[in-house]
Amino acid sequence: MFRRNLLKKHADDTLEDGTFLDLGAMHFEDEEAGLSGGRCTIRMADVVRFEDIHSVAKLAYGGDIVILDYTSIANDPVAVKRMSAELKSIAKDTGGDVAGISKNLIALTPAGVRIDRNKVRPAF
Repeated sequence: MFRRNLLKKHADDTLEDGTFLDLGAMHFEDEEAGLSGGRCTIRMADVVRFEDIHSVAKLAYGGDIVILDYTSIANDPVAVKRMSAELKSIAKDTGGDVAGISKNLIALTPAGVRIDRNKVRPAF
């Protein structure tokens, strides 16, 4: 019953065959409210040496999600350990989270964003 009323209400809004609707030109009331709260950007960062962590820290303190590729220093266990300790400290300071994604990738998130450690597996 509700669907029929909805369809009758918008019957005048239908398009003719061969015409297109420009979705980019449409504006909705709740669109601005939903987008204004999310000022988080996902950033990719290459860590070539330990000192690169300071530029990553600025991004994390700014509220961005940072995915670090530390392939360049992966063979140096001391640098990896220092980097890991520094990232944990940054996550604690910002109220965020840090976790390894793959062999040479680490994700660092700001406050309010948690990393789920469980993999999503398909059901067979």
